[in-house]
Amino acid sequence: MSKKVLAYDVTLRDGTQGEGISFSVKDKIKVSHKIDELGVEYIEGGWPGSNERDEGFFREAKKQRYVNSKIVAFGSTRRAKSTCDDDLNIQALLQAETPAVTIVGKTWDFHVSEALKITNEENLQLISDSIEYLSNRTEEVFFDAEHFFDGFKANKEFTLNCIDLAVESGANGIILCDTNGGTTPWEIYDIVEEVKQKHKKIVLGIHTHNDSGLGVANALAAVRAGANQVQGTINGYGERCGNANLCTIIANLNLKMGIKCITDKNLKRLYEVSNYISELANLGHDSKSPFIGRSAFAHKGGIHVNAIVKNNLTYEHINPEEVGNSRRILISDLAGKSNILYKLKELGIIKGVSDDNISEILSELKKLENVGYEFEGVDASFELLVKTISGQYKPKIELIETEINTRQIVPSNESSAKVVLKIDDETIENTASGSGPVNALDLALRGALTDKYSFLNEVTLTDYRVRVVGSNKGTESLVRVIIESSDKDSSWSTIGVSSDIVDASWRALIDSIEFKLMKISS
Repeated sequence: MSKKVLAYDVTLRDGTQGEGISFSVKDKIKVSHKIDELGVEYIEGGWPGSNERDEGFFREAKKQRYVNSKIVAFGSTRRAKSTCDDDLNIQALLQAETPAVTIVGKTWDFHVSEALKITNEENLQLISDSIEYLSNRTEEVFFDAEHFFDGFKANKEFTLNCIDLAVESGANGIILCDTNGGTTPWEIYDIVEEVKQKHKKIVLGIHTHNDSGLGVANALAAVRAGANQVQGTINGYGERCGNANLCTIIANLNLKMGIKCITDKNLKRLYEVSNYISELANLGHDSKSPFIGRSAFAHKGGIHVNAIVKNNLTYEHINPEEVGNSRRILISDLAGKSNILYKLKELGIIKGVSDDNISEILSELKKLENVGYEFEGVDASFELLVKTISGQYKPKIELIETEINTRQIVPSNESSAKVVLKIDDETIENTASGSGPVNALDLALRGALTDKYSFLNEVTLTDYRVRVVGSNKGTESLVRVIIESSDKDSSWSTIGVSSDIVDASWRALIDSIEFKLMKISS
């Protein structure tokens, strides 16, 4: 299949209707530029006239330069008791001064009677008047046929009349919408194919939702049936269960269907763009997302990794680099020697590690993971383990004693910690106060070491995460603490596990400091 399919992004309109998503005007501008960099043809910016944020976006968008994309303003057909000249929504679309406009109208007679409370004939007039008015004043006008597939199944003649009239009135394209997300791929294919037979020369778009988990499948089925524009949101953001994920759609079009929806060069930015926008949305990135999830090319099982080393296509459907992602080999109690070898090569620490060392490392990993440790994403603790077992590093810090006191002083919480350490046969004692026992322990540890190792002043704790492991024991459950530390050059993550959160934190803190000491001494 070699036809051209236009990508049309609705993240800034439909996507913002998703629960927990709220972009500022500045955020929306940033998102629009990132999508432009991806090479998407159309970016729907929002609904001017409906809220101040969208109006602010369109004011700012006029000042921006876009290389690949056209910004699109979205609105609805005129109100039943107004003319286009005095309809505020229609006028707001023109004031946005975008090169393209998309206008939504009812195409399901159930909505016409129940939502608009007008006749079918009156609805057809709204569509005709609005599109004719806008097409005489705008470069491109798209008609969003809302609830098209539900309407087609309920009253085919009326629904087809709606889109026929839109084309006759000057629409450059018709977008068939599965608004409720309840249609199946086989229904989509048959209906789109029928519409395409009549409307061969215009843009025929597809807009699907994921309420049945079929959003992407439905979009691809529509393309196979003749649709040449496909709509979706980055990361599948949207109301209810979300819109079809445009990242997944684009990857499948390019890599599975042979359709260059965007260039191969831009396709390599897919992972970056997806992550960037999830960060702006302040939402966790879905690690299981196809193509662009962090786990999409992550391998844990020893048999899998053994095969991957020989040829990655044994357990990967594409090369991850094609979408800007990368392969990850996970270290766990399910790992085999192949996992360890791959990870050692990845981290550049294979030198000095013997076959016997690898067997010992694997055995120790299995023991540690059995008591709650997890070495995925904590490469510093893993490297420290490897260097210790292989005799390349001898830990410098030996804990002799800790003492922690906590007292509540309303409205603050103050703790003190004393540590007694042995370093290079020298016993050092230090006490410090902090905001809570972990902070006090951290300060006491650093205070004991910085006279001897002044470079530790550069190390800062940048993240601290706690997770309960095996919560069936209530407050006696194991606690997994992961600490991220950084200095002026790099960052690293370490782990500690214990039934005592302070002890777990101490283990992660010690690993963090030992890792820095190891790097300095190597």
